[in-house]
Amino acid sequence: MMAKKGGVGHKGLRRLVGGSAVLLSFPCFALYAQSPAIDDIKGKLFDAHMAQKTFAGGLPHCGELDGQHFYFQPRDRVLDLEEYHRSLENLVRQQVFNPEKRRPWTQDDAAVRWEQVKQQAVRDKAACDLVASLPALEKKLEELEKKSGAADTK
Repeated sequence: MMAKKGGVGHKGLRRLVGGSAVLLSFPCFALYAQSPAIDDIKGKLFDAHMAQKTFAGGLPHCGELDGQHFYFQPRDRVLDLEEYHRSLENLVRQQVFNPEKRRPWTQDDAAVRWEQVKQQAVRDKAACDLVASLPALEKKLEELEKKSGAADTK
């Protein structure tokens, strides 16, 4: 079907749809105005629920994940950072084959991996702390919403 000149053609339709999308993409904060504190708690709750789902395998080990240990998902084990560092040094010293690089381990490979696992240990501890804070966050959100609801009815 051909659009008539001056009518709503392909370009006009695109402009109409694009304009509608812009209008629909604006959040309706005026209708549901919330305090920044409530929004902050909801954001933390979202992060905690995501951590609970994505770090499910490591959660049973949270007692050990103190920043000096990290969760090694492929083996479902918690490893000590210092022992892991010694293992990396041994891989370099013994020229063990590094399957990721398709060559023997080098000092640079070990240093990169060491930095990765140190960061992972910090992330694992943070994920455990975040999931552990879920009940307190939910309680705080409930209290804030009650206060906000009471203020709105006045």
